[in-house]
Amino acid sequence: MSVWLPRRAFLRAAGAGVVGAWGCDRRAPPAPVPGEGAWPGKASDLIVLTERPPNLEMPQHYLSHDLTPNDAMFVRWHVSGLPAQVDTRTFRLQVTGHVERPLELSLDELKRSFRPASIVAVNQCSGNGRSTFDPRVPGVQWTGGAVGNARWTGVRLRDVLAKAGVKAGAVSVAVKGLDRPPLDTTPHFEKALDVAQALEPDVLVAWAMNDAALPMLNGFPLRLVVPGWYSTYWVKALATVTVLPGPFDGYWMTKAYRIPSNDGADESPSELATDTAPIARMNVRSLFARPLGGETLRRGEAFAIEGVAFDSGSGIARVEVSTDGGASFRAADLGTDLGGYSFRRWRATWTPVTAGPATLVVRATSASGETQRTARRWNRAGYMKNEPERVEVMVS
Repeated sequence: MSVWLPRRAFLRAAGAGVVGAWGCDRRAPPAPVPGEGAWPGKASDLIVLTERPPNLEMPQHYLSHDLTPNDAMFVRWHVSGLPAQVDTRTFRLQVTGHVERPLELSLDELKRSFRPASIVAVNQCSGNGRSTFDPRVPGVQWTGGAVGNARWTGVRLRDVLAKAGVKAGAVSVAVKGLDRPPLDTTPHFEKALDVAQALEPDVLVAWAMNDAALPMLNGFPLRLVVPGWYSTYWVKALATVTVLPGPFDGYWMTKAYRIPSNDGADESPSELATDTAPIARMNVRSLFARPLGGETLRRGEAFAIEGVAFDSGSGIARVEVSTDGGASFRAADLGTDLGGYSFRRWRATWTPVTAGPATLVVRATSASGETQRTARRWNRAGYMKNEPERVEVMVS
Protein backbone atom coordinates (compact mmCIF):
# COMPACT_ATOMS: atom_id res chain seq x y z
CA MET A 1 0.00 0.00 0.00
CA SER A 2 1.15 3.54 -0.76
CA VAL A 3 -0.06 6.89 0.54
CA TRP A 4 0.14 10.10 -1.50
CA LEU A 5 0.11 13.45 0.24
CA PRO A 6 0.55 17.10 -0.77
CA ARG A 7 3.50 18.89 0.82
CA ARG A 8 1.78 20.26 3.94
CA ALA A 9 0.19 16.93 4.72
CA PHE A 10 3.52 15.25 3.96
CA LEU A 11 5.23 17.43 6.55
CA ARG A 12 2.47 16.93 9.12
CA ALA A 13 2.76 13.19 8.65
CA ALA A 14 6.53 13.39 9.05
CA GLY A 15 6.15 15.31 12.27
CA ALA A 16 3.81 12.62 13.54
CA GLY A 17 6.29 9.87 12.67
CA VAL A 18 4.16 8.56 9.81
CA VAL A 19 6.34 9.40 6.85
CA GLY A 20 9.63 7.65 6.26
CA ALA A 21 11.46 4.74 4.73
CA TRP A 22 11.34 1.59 6.80
CA GLY A 23 11.90 -2.04 6.01
CA CYS A 24 9.92 -5.20 6.48
CA ASP A 25 10.66 -5.22 10.20
CA ARG A 26 8.44 -2.12 10.56
CA ARG A 27 10.99 -0.12 12.53
CA ALA A 28 10.10 3.50 13.22
CA PRO A 29 11.04 5.87 10.38
CA PRO A 30 13.90 8.33 10.86
CA ALA A 31 12.94 11.60 12.49
CA PRO A 32 12.38 14.54 10.15
CA VAL A 33 14.98 17.25 9.93
CA PRO A 34 14.07 19.94 12.48
CA GLY A 35 13.43 23.50 11.43
CA GLU A 36 10.72 25.60 9.87
CA GLY A 37 9.74 24.29 6.46
CA ALA A 38 12.33 21.48 6.44
CA TRP A 39 11.65 18.49 4.17
CA PRO A 40 11.63 15.15 6.00
CA GLY A 41 14.93 13.31 5.87
CA LYS A 42 16.69 16.21 4.18
CA ALA A 43 19.30 18.68 5.43
CA SER A 44 17.86 22.06 6.33
CA ASP A 45 20.20 23.94 3.98
CA LEU A 46 18.99 22.30 0.76
CA ILE A 47 17.75 24.97 -1.65
CA VAL A 48 14.04 24.72 -2.45
CA LEU A 49 13.51 25.54 -6.14
CA THR A 50 9.93 24.29 -6.35
CA GLU A 51 7.55 22.82 -3.76
CA ARG A 52 4.91 21.11 -5.92
CA PRO A 53 6.51 18.87 -6.95
CA PRO A 54 9.55 19.16 -4.64
CA ASN A 55 12.82 20.02 -6.35
CA LEU A 56 15.62 20.61 -3.87
CA GLU A 57 19.16 21.59 -4.83
CA MET A 58 22.28 20.53 -2.95
CA PRO A 59 24.52 23.43 -1.81
CA GLN A 60 28.01 23.52 -3.31
CA HIS A 61 29.88 22.69 -0.11
CA TYR A 62 28.58 19.10 -0.10
CA LEU A 63 30.79 18.43 -3.12
CA SER A 64 33.64 18.07 -0.63
CA HIS A 65 32.47 14.47 0.03
CA ASP A 66 33.40 11.38 -1.97
CA LEU A 67 29.92 10.04 -1.22
CA THR A 68 27.09 12.53 -0.88
CA PRO A 69 25.36 12.29 2.51
CA ASN A 70 21.87 10.85 2.08
CA ASP A 71 20.24 13.91 3.63
CA ALA A 72 22.08 16.16 1.15
CA MET A 73 21.28 14.27 -2.07
CA PHE A 74 19.28 16.55 -4.38
CA VAL A 75 15.58 15.87 -4.95
CA ARG A 76 13.91 15.83 -8.37
CA TRP A 77 10.26 14.96 -9.04
CA HIS A 78 8.12 15.69 -12.09
CA VAL A 79 4.56 15.25 -10.80
CA SER A 80 3.09 16.28 -7.46
CA GLY A 81 1.46 13.01 -6.37
CA LEU A 82 4.37 11.63 -4.38
CA PRO A 83 4.32 8.47 -2.29
CA ALA A 84 4.63 9.67 1.31
CA GLN A 85 4.33 6.22 2.89
CA VAL A 86 4.88 2.73 1.50
CA ASP A 87 3.87 -0.39 3.39
CA THR A 88 6.63 -2.84 2.54
CA ARG A 89 4.47 -5.77 3.68
CA THR A 90 2.10 -5.26 0.75
CA PHE A 91 4.39 -3.52 -1.79
CA ARG A 92 5.17 -5.54 -4.91
CA LEU A 93 7.42 -4.81 -7.86
CA GLN A 94 5.51 -5.93 -10.94
CA VAL A 95 7.39 -7.32 -13.95
CA THR A 96 5.05 -7.76 -16.88
CA GLY A 97 4.66 -7.51 -20.64
CA HIS A 98 6.64 -9.50 -23.20
CA VAL A 99 7.84 -12.09 -20.68
CA GLU A 100 7.30 -15.80 -20.06
CA ARG A 101 6.51 -15.46 -16.35
CA PRO A 102 5.02 -12.21 -15.01
CA LEU A 103 6.32 -11.50 -11.52
CA GLU A 104 5.15 -9.73 -8.38
CA LEU A 105 8.15 -9.40 -6.07
CA SER A 106 8.13 -8.14 -2.52
CA LEU A 107 11.06 -6.17 -1.18
CA ASP A 108 11.97 -9.15 0.97
CA GLU A 109 11.89 -11.49 -2.06
CA LEU A 110 14.20 -9.20 -4.00
CA LYS A 111 16.68 -9.28 -1.13
CA ARG A 112 16.45 -13.04 -0.55
CA SER A 113 16.08 -14.47 -4.06
CA PHE A 114 18.70 -12.56 -6.03
CA ARG A 115 22.40 -11.98 -5.65
CA PRO A 116 22.93 -8.43 -4.33
CA ALA A 117 25.10 -5.96 -6.20
CA SER A 118 26.58 -2.54 -5.36
CA ILE A 119 28.09 0.25 -7.41
CA VAL A 120 29.29 3.79 -6.72
CA ALA A 121 27.75 6.10 -9.31
CA VAL A 122 26.95 9.75 -9.95
CA ASN A 123 23.28 10.73 -10.05
CA GLN A 124 22.89 13.95 -12.08
CA CYS A 125 19.85 15.74 -13.47
CA SER A 126 19.98 16.45 -17.21
CA GLY A 127 19.29 20.12 -16.49
CA ASN A 128 22.03 20.63 -13.89
CA GLY A 129 23.27 24.16 -14.65
CA ARG A 130 20.18 25.20 -16.60
CA SER A 131 20.03 28.59 -14.83
CA THR A 132 23.25 29.64 -16.62
CA PHE A 133 21.86 29.21 -20.13
CA ASP A 134 21.65 32.44 -22.11
CA PRO A 135 19.08 33.12 -23.46
CA ARG A 136 17.23 31.71 -20.45
CA VAL A 137 15.23 28.53 -20.97
CA PRO A 138 12.18 27.26 -19.03
CA GLY A 139 12.34 24.51 -16.44
CA VAL A 140 13.69 24.07 -12.91
CA GLN A 141 16.52 26.59 -12.60
CA TRP A 142 19.29 24.40 -11.23
CA THR A 143 22.71 25.99 -10.72
CA GLY A 144 25.19 23.16 -10.12
CA GLY A 145 23.74 21.17 -7.24
CA ALA A 146 21.43 18.76 -9.08
CA VAL A 147 24.07 16.08 -8.68
CA GLY A 148 25.33 13.63 -6.07
CA ASN A 149 27.39 10.49 -5.70
CA ALA A 150 26.45 7.39 -3.73
CA ARG A 151 26.99 3.69 -3.25
CA TRP A 152 23.84 2.04 -4.58
CA THR A 153 22.91 -1.47 -3.51
CA GLY A 154 20.21 -3.73 -4.87
CA VAL A 155 19.85 -6.40 -7.54
CA ARG A 156 20.76 -6.37 -11.20
CA LEU A 157 17.79 -5.59 -13.43
CA ARG A 158 18.97 -8.26 -15.83
CA ASP A 159 18.68 -10.91 -13.09
CA VAL A 160 15.08 -9.88 -12.43
CA LEU A 161 14.34 -9.96 -16.16
CA ALA A 162 15.98 -13.38 -16.44
CA LYS A 163 13.65 -14.73 -13.75
CA ALA A 164 10.69 -13.34 -15.70
CA GLY A 165 12.01 -14.78 -18.96
CA VAL A 166 12.26 -12.10 -21.63
CA LYS A 167 10.61 -13.36 -24.81
CA ALA A 168 12.34 -13.29 -28.17
CA GLY A 169 11.71 -10.08 -30.07
CA ALA A 170 11.72 -7.81 -27.01
CA VAL A 171 12.80 -4.29 -27.91
CA SER A 172 12.45 -2.02 -24.88
CA VAL A 173 11.87 -2.06 -21.13
CA ALA A 174 9.56 0.61 -19.68
CA VAL A 175 9.75 1.59 -16.00
CA LYS A 176 7.25 3.53 -13.88
CA GLY A 177 7.09 4.58 -10.24
CA LEU A 178 4.44 5.05 -7.58
CA ASP A 179 4.24 8.81 -8.18
CA ARG A 180 1.16 9.93 -10.04
CA PRO A 181 0.10 13.13 -11.83
CA PRO A 182 -2.59 15.42 -10.38
CA LEU A 183 -4.85 15.05 -13.45
CA ASP A 184 -5.79 12.06 -15.53
CA THR A 185 -4.80 13.99 -18.64
CA THR A 186 -1.24 14.47 -17.39
CA PRO A 187 1.08 11.64 -18.46
CA HIS A 188 2.62 9.47 -15.77
CA PHE A 189 6.38 9.81 -15.48
CA GLU A 190 7.53 6.70 -17.33
CA LYS A 191 10.85 6.03 -19.04
CA ALA A 192 12.32 3.23 -21.12
CA LEU A 193 15.62 1.58 -21.94
CA ASP A 194 16.49 -0.47 -24.96
CA VAL A 195 16.64 -4.14 -24.00
CA ALA A 196 20.40 -4.21 -24.53
CA GLN A 197 20.88 -1.35 -22.05
CA ALA A 198 18.46 -2.86 -19.54
CA LEU A 199 20.53 -6.06 -19.58
CA GLU A 200 23.81 -4.28 -18.82
CA PRO A 201 25.25 -5.67 -15.56
CA ASP A 202 25.61 -2.27 -13.89
CA VAL A 203 21.91 -1.36 -14.14
CA LEU A 204 20.38 -1.95 -10.71
CA VAL A 205 17.04 -2.06 -8.97
CA ALA A 206 18.35 -0.43 -5.79
CA TRP A 207 16.92 -0.41 -2.28
CA ALA A 208 19.87 1.22 -0.50
CA MET A 209 21.93 4.39 -0.82
CA ASN A 210 25.20 4.53 1.09
CA ASP A 211 24.25 1.37 2.99
CA ALA A 212 20.97 2.81 4.29
CA ALA A 213 17.40 2.56 3.03
CA LEU A 214 16.57 5.03 0.28
CA PRO A 215 15.08 8.25 1.67
CA MET A 216 11.41 8.70 0.75
CA LEU A 217 12.25 11.78 -1.31
CA ASN A 218 14.93 9.85 -3.22
CA GLY A 219 12.69 6.95 -4.18
CA PHE A 220 11.95 4.53 -1.33
CA PRO A 221 11.49 1.60 -1.48
CA LEU A 222 13.18 1.01 -4.87
CA ARG A 223 14.70 3.06 -7.62
CA LEU A 224 16.35 2.25 -10.91
CA VAL A 225 20.07 3.07 -11.12
CA VAL A 226 21.51 3.51 -14.62
CA PRO A 227 25.18 4.41 -14.09
CA GLY A 228 26.65 6.86 -16.57
CA TRP A 229 23.21 8.03 -17.73
CA TYR A 230 21.37 11.15 -16.64
CA SER A 231 18.98 10.61 -13.77
CA THR A 232 15.84 11.00 -15.89
CA TYR A 233 16.18 7.21 -16.30
CA TRP A 234 16.73 6.60 -12.58
CA VAL A 235 13.01 6.17 -11.90
CA LYS A 236 12.14 6.58 -8.22
CA ALA A 237 9.64 4.60 -6.15
CA LEU A 238 9.93 1.97 -8.89
CA ALA A 239 6.73 -0.09 -9.11
CA THR A 240 6.43 -1.59 -12.61
CA VAL A 241 8.85 -2.97 -15.18
CA THR A 242 7.22 -3.71 -18.53
CA VAL A 243 9.02 -5.52 -21.35
CA LEU A 244 7.76 -4.39 -24.76
CA PRO A 245 7.97 -6.01 -28.23
CA GLY A 246 8.44 -2.55 -29.77
CA PRO A 247 9.72 0.93 -28.97
CA PHE A 248 8.15 2.74 -26.02
CA ASP A 249 6.17 5.79 -27.17
CA GLY A 250 5.43 7.55 -23.88
CA TYR A 251 5.54 11.34 -23.49
CA TRP A 252 8.72 11.44 -21.41
CA MET A 253 10.65 9.69 -24.18
CA THR A 254 9.08 10.93 -27.41
CA LYS A 255 8.35 14.55 -26.40
CA ALA A 256 10.41 15.40 -23.31
CA TYR A 257 14.07 14.87 -22.40
CA ARG A 258 15.24 15.14 -25.98
CA ILE A 259 18.35 16.86 -27.36
CA PRO A 260 19.41 17.96 -30.85
CA SER A 261 20.80 15.01 -32.80
CA ASN A 262 24.27 16.44 -33.34
CA ASP A 263 27.63 15.93 -31.65
CA GLY A 264 27.28 18.99 -29.43
CA ALA A 265 23.55 18.76 -28.62
CA ASP A 266 23.44 22.37 -29.84
CA GLU A 267 20.84 24.57 -31.46
CA SER A 268 20.08 28.27 -31.51
CA PRO A 269 16.96 30.15 -30.35
CA SER A 270 16.38 31.36 -33.88
CA GLU A 271 16.95 27.97 -35.49
CA LEU A 272 15.74 25.10 -33.34
CA ALA A 273 16.82 21.61 -34.36
CA THR A 274 14.18 19.53 -36.10
CA ASP A 275 16.01 16.25 -35.56
CA THR A 276 16.15 15.25 -31.88
CA ALA A 277 16.92 12.13 -29.83
CA PRO A 278 16.36 11.07 -26.22
CA ILE A 279 19.10 12.27 -23.89
CA ALA A 280 21.14 9.39 -22.49
CA ARG A 281 24.79 9.37 -21.39
CA MET A 282 26.37 12.10 -19.31
CA ASN A 283 29.25 14.14 -20.67
CA VAL A 284 32.47 14.88 -18.78
CA ARG A 285 32.20 17.59 -16.16
CA SER A 286 34.01 19.15 -13.19
CA LEU A 287 32.65 21.26 -10.34
CA PHE A 288 34.08 23.37 -7.50
CA ALA A 289 33.45 22.44 -3.87
CA ARG A 290 35.52 25.41 -2.69
CA PRO A 291 35.99 28.29 -2.88
CA LEU A 292 32.41 29.47 -2.97
CA GLY A 293 31.49 32.22 -5.39
CA GLY A 294 32.14 35.64 -3.85
CA GLU A 295 34.42 34.22 -1.16
CA THR A 296 37.33 36.38 0.02
CA LEU A 297 40.80 34.83 0.12
CA ARG A 298 43.85 36.34 1.78
CA ARG A 299 46.92 37.37 -0.20
CA GLY A 300 50.00 35.36 0.72
CA GLU A 301 48.02 32.54 2.39
CA ALA A 302 47.78 29.11 0.79
CA PHE A 303 44.24 28.07 -0.10
CA ALA A 304 43.05 24.56 -1.00
CA ILE A 305 40.91 24.65 -4.14
CA GLU A 306 38.76 21.49 -4.25
CA GLY A 307 36.05 19.85 -6.27
CA VAL A 308 34.85 16.78 -8.13
CA ALA A 309 34.92 15.53 -11.71
CA PHE A 310 33.02 12.71 -13.42
CA ASP A 311 31.92 11.36 -16.79
CA SER A 312 29.74 8.55 -18.14
CA GLY A 313 31.89 5.71 -16.91
CA SER A 314 35.40 5.72 -18.34
CA GLY A 315 36.70 7.61 -15.31
CA ILE A 316 38.69 10.82 -14.91
CA ALA A 317 42.25 10.97 -16.24
CA ARG A 318 43.10 14.62 -15.59
CA VAL A 319 41.78 17.77 -13.95
CA GLU A 320 43.32 21.18 -14.59
CA VAL A 321 42.81 24.40 -12.66
CA SER A 322 43.37 28.01 -13.70
CA THR A 323 43.68 30.94 -11.28
CA ASP A 324 43.95 33.59 -14.01
CA GLY A 325 40.60 33.26 -15.73
CA GLY A 326 41.64 30.47 -18.08
CA ALA A 327 44.80 32.05 -19.50
CA SER A 328 46.89 29.19 -18.10
CA PHE A 329 46.17 25.85 -16.42
CA ARG A 330 48.03 23.46 -14.14
CA ALA A 331 47.25 19.89 -13.13
CA ALA A 332 45.31 19.24 -9.94
CA ASP A 333 45.93 16.25 -7.67
CA LEU A 334 43.35 13.49 -8.02
CA GLY A 335 41.79 11.74 -5.05
CA THR A 336 40.80 8.12 -4.53
CA ASP A 337 39.41 6.30 -7.55
CA LEU A 338 36.08 4.78 -6.47
CA GLY A 339 35.25 3.46 -9.95
CA GLY A 340 34.58 4.88 -13.37
CA TYR A 341 31.01 5.94 -12.61
CA SER A 342 31.93 7.76 -9.40
CA PHE A 343 32.97 11.27 -8.47
CA ARG A 344 36.76 11.72 -8.61
CA ARG A 345 37.74 14.38 -6.12
CA TRP A 346 40.53 16.78 -7.03
CA ARG A 347 42.59 19.37 -5.16
CA ALA A 348 45.05 22.17 -5.97
CA THR A 349 46.77 24.63 -3.65
CA TRP A 350 46.95 28.32 -4.58
CA THR A 351 48.70 31.17 -2.79
CA PRO A 352 47.36 34.46 -4.21
CA VAL A 353 50.01 37.15 -4.60
CA THR A 354 47.90 40.02 -5.94
CA ALA A 355 44.92 41.66 -4.26
CA GLY A 356 41.68 42.17 -6.18
CA PRO A 357 39.15 40.05 -8.06
CA ALA A 358 40.20 36.69 -9.49
CA THR A 359 38.51 34.09 -11.65
CA LEU A 360 39.16 30.41 -11.06
CA VAL A 361 38.41 27.89 -13.80
CA VAL A 362 38.42 24.08 -13.77
CA ARG A 363 38.28 21.56 -16.59
CA ALA A 364 38.45 17.76 -16.70
CA THR A 365 39.47 15.12 -19.21
CA SER A 366 38.07 11.61 -19.07
CA ALA A 367 40.01 8.38 -19.49
CA SER A 368 38.33 8.00 -22.90
CA GLY A 369 39.84 11.35 -23.99
CA GLU A 370 36.71 13.50 -23.73
CA THR A 371 37.48 17.05 -22.55
CA GLN A 372 35.07 19.74 -21.43
CA ARG A 373 34.22 21.97 -24.35
CA THR A 374 35.15 25.63 -24.23
CA ALA A 375 32.14 26.92 -26.17
CA ARG A 376 28.93 27.48 -24.21
CA ARG A 377 26.24 24.98 -25.16
CA TRP A 378 22.67 26.09 -25.78
CA ASN A 379 19.57 24.02 -26.38
CA ARG A 380 15.91 24.74 -25.65
CA ALA A 381 15.75 22.44 -22.61
CA GLY A 382 18.97 23.55 -20.91
CA TYR A 383 20.59 20.12 -20.94
CA MET A 384 24.17 18.84 -20.72
CA LYS A 385 25.99 21.96 -19.53
CA ASN A 386 29.69 21.12 -19.30
CA GLU A 387 31.84 24.07 -20.28
CA PRO A 388 34.67 24.65 -17.75
CA GLU A 389 33.25 25.87 -14.44
CA ARG A 390 34.19 29.37 -13.23
CA VAL A 391 34.19 30.88 -9.75
CA GLU A 392 34.74 34.57 -8.98
CA VAL A 393 36.57 35.38 -5.73
CA MET A 394 38.17 38.39 -4.09
CA VAL A 395 41.74 38.50 -2.77
CA SER A 396 42.34 40.91 0.10
